[in-house]
Amino acid sequence: MRSPSSAAATDRGSAPGAAPDPSGSPSPRGPLTRLGGTIGRHPLRWVLAWVLVAVASFAVAVGGVTGESLFDRLQSGAPSVDSEAQRANDVIASVEPTLSTLTLQVSGADLTDPAEVRAGAQATAAIRDIPGVAGIQSPLLAQGGPDDPSVRSLVGDGRVDSGRFATVVQFDEGLDADRQATAEADAEKALLGVADRMGAEGQVGGLGKVLDAITSTIERDLVRGEGIALPLTFVVMFFVFGGFVAAGMPIVGAVVSIGGALLSLFGFSHLLDLDATVVNIVTLLGLGLSIDYGLLTVSRFREELVAVRRHRVPDRDDVVRAAERTVATAGRTVLFSGLTVAIALSGLLVFEADIMKAIGLAGVSVVVVGMVVSVTLVPALAVLGARRLARNATVTASDTGVFSRLAHGVQRRPVLVIVGCVAVLVTLALPTLGIKLTSSGTELLPRDAQMRVFFDRLEADYPALSAPAVTVVAETADTAAVTRWAQDDLRDQPGVTGVTVRPLGDRYTLVGAQVEGEPLSQQAQDVVHHVRETRTDFPTLVTGQAAGQIDFLESMGHRAPYAVLLVVLGTFVLLFLMTGSVVVPVKALVLNVISLGAALGIVVWIFQSPHLEGLLAFSSVGAVESLVPFLVLAFGFGLSMDYEVFLLSRITEYHHQGFENDRAVSLGLQRTGRIITSAALLIVIVFAGFIAGDILIIKEMGLALVAAVVVDSTIVRMLLVPATMTLLGSWNWWAPAPLKRLHARFGISET
Repeated sequence: MRSPSSAAATDRGSAPGAAPDPSGSPSPRGPLTRLGGTIGRHPLRWVLAWVLVAVASFAVAVGGVTGESLFDRLQSGAPSVDSEAQRANDVIASVEPTLSTLTLQVSGADLTDPAEVRAGAQATAAIRDIPGVAGIQSPLLAQGGPDDPSVRSLVGDGRVDSGRFATVVQFDEGLDADRQATAEADAEKALLGVADRMGAEGQVGGLGKVLDAITSTIERDLVRGEGIALPLTFVVMFFVFGGFVAAGMPIVGAVVSIGGALLSLFGFSHLLDLDATVVNIVTLLGLGLSIDYGLLTVSRFREELVAVRRHRVPDRDDVVRAAERTVATAGRTVLFSGLTVAIALSGLLVFEADIMKAIGLAGVSVVVVGMVVSVTLVPALAVLGARRLARNATVTASDTGVFSRLAHGVQRRPVLVIVGCVAVLVTLALPTLGIKLTSSGTELLPRDAQMRVFFDRLEADYPALSAPAVTVVAETADTAAVTRWAQDDLRDQPGVTGVTVRPLGDRYTLVGAQVEGEPLSQQAQDVVHHVRETRTDFPTLVTGQAAGQIDFLESMGHRAPYAVLLVVLGTFVLLFLMTGSVVVPVKALVLNVISLGAALGIVVWIFQSPHLEGLLAFSSVGAVESLVPFLVLAFGFGLSMDYEVFLLSRITEYHHQGFENDRAVSLGLQRTGRIITSAALLIVIVFAGFIAGDILIIKEMGLALVAAVVVDSTIVRMLLVPATMTLLGSWNWWAPAPLKRLHARFGISET
């Protein structure tokens, strides 16, 4: 029985002996063709323009010609949303503004020696005279000395004979950046001088120094990642193209794209707060996509050069025609691919958290830069190097080969292939069912990083200096009533080891609850839920790391359906405009969801369980960073659709030329299989820079995206896509009659 579209397929098909020629592209026409002609006639103008843009971009974003660089404007911290926890923090800050601090930890001091204590006290007291210093807390300055009960929390283990103590310096509120930096530098020097005066060892830390450590590590990781990626991708492309000139073109395009990406991030940093991790994530994404798009463009240019040239050495007209057809075909694919990635990233804009909006906006801008570079600069470079490219492009690409044979093998047993592939992907995705999420602070740094060691020691030796796991702001000045509730109810909750109660201004009372385990432990979260669900005689607001994490995930879960709807509808419409089918877009969306589940399952198995800690050089926190699943779904979906568009655009091209379904699938896989495999290998190399980094969330993102690319470019693209398209047959191209008419009028095509 023939499907509704089989007759149309037969009409388009060729009679025996007159089959369409897959090696010859139709003569395209349209705006992309005209753009390709302009590039072909004036390539040097385009190249020079992009060189100027790249130089200016790097100078502004990294060179600091405006007085500061992108890395000077980065921030760090747990993701937050407008929530109960944030409102509680706002109340506390309005009554007791948070002052920036530096903390000195001293070890090896003799606190039982009065002379040594006096020497240290004199040096400590002198810090008060530093401009910008608001106050000092130190056991050396206590009226009763280090043994005074009021400062016991600042003495290691609460014992003078431990030889350890801490000193906290607070700075004035509202200092500008220069005065703050000067005050901190002078105070740090003076604090270390205290340790020297006492013949002991001292180390200084603070939240600002943690941010500096994370930012500098990310900057180093970015340089290392690109240092790994660019040379290796050049080597791979040398073997793909068989020449240095062709291999260098996508690399040049990628470098220019990086400059544009950094400039766009620098611009966004003036509009919203950029987390330090954003730079690596979106910059390496732009690098990977630019290399993929450049690879596709140069490959298609060589193919078109063979098809149109009339002499062994192509003349000007041959080159212009090849440029027109390249931009009209490969350029169209790049635009579709870039738009699908941009749509996937735009889903992040739906979320409430500023960090998600920042990543979404920055990611979309980076994709747009890479897309424009690949459609303009790379073809211009190909035109300039046309004669060199023509030397290794002497024959038309074969219709048969490894990938066509793979397609024929899959087409013989499509059901078996589908069942086997789905079973593998579901197995890989199973660990996702037990995922636990966290928002790490200093744990993002390697275990041996100076600031992580500092805060690990601070938490172990001076727990009173750590913020309570759960903080409750009671809207009442009746401290006695709050104390009764805290002792009778809160203190009895599982895991609570102690509570403190104190007035907070004239209207509030502040309750701090210490909880066993990590600040984001399940026990801490249970305490948060209990307080929020318990009715009291006074209004309460709960904050702390656990409360912030709960609020963040609730906000993300509430907005997630809208983000998914936006991405699914946008992608469906775009693929429909490209293919004219409603079946192909639905199938692509389903396959991508399955492959992303597998990638996320791999991340959970490695980082949460954990496995491969030694090999990948990380310390597990027993959970996955809370941003990772959402970013994997956005970035991974975009990358998956990237390869989907690469393959579908070629299959659709052959289908529109009149090839029957299975033949179009076989030819499409044969012509794009090498490109997809090479592109996947290149993007894996790029994201390997993530895995080689030291920041935990970057490492998790790198492995997740590598897993997504590997799974998608092998199991999905090479096996599941041809198997499902074979099983569906001509139903692949079905659409209701009204939508068919809509596509005939508005479908995006250059042919």
